[in-house]
Amino acid sequence: VQLQASGGGLVQARGSLRLSCAASRRAFSSFVKGWFRQVPGKGREFVANINYRGDSTYYADSVKGRFTISRDNAKNTLYLQMDSLKPEDTAVYYCAIKVASGTSSDDALYRYWGQGTLVTVSS
Repeated sequence: VQLQASGGGLVQARGSLRLSCAASRRAFSSFVKGWFRQVPGKGREFVANINYRGDSTYYADSVKGRFTISRDNAKNTLYLQMDSLKPEDTAVYYCAIKVASGTSSDDALYRYWGQGTLVTVSS
């Protein structure tokens, strides 16, 4: 399965963006899916994840209350609504599938990383 993230761009602080992550096929459709982000020189940082039914979500403290993760299983698509953006949210955002049990924020438990989409927040 391949994941394709899109929706990134340049936005001013306090603005909004909506990221999408489309899966090439329905494999792993019942798995937890998540978003991570990465800035040059640093490791991937967990942002949020969501279970299959969409009734259980988990967020990093840095984005809690500003970002909302959701999914449309019929469309094999994962979303990340980002509001009240801050310059420190600038990063390449990646989607991935959680294939093993364990800590939600552990990127080693995720596979099938998409190519990422760049989000730049200007001050």
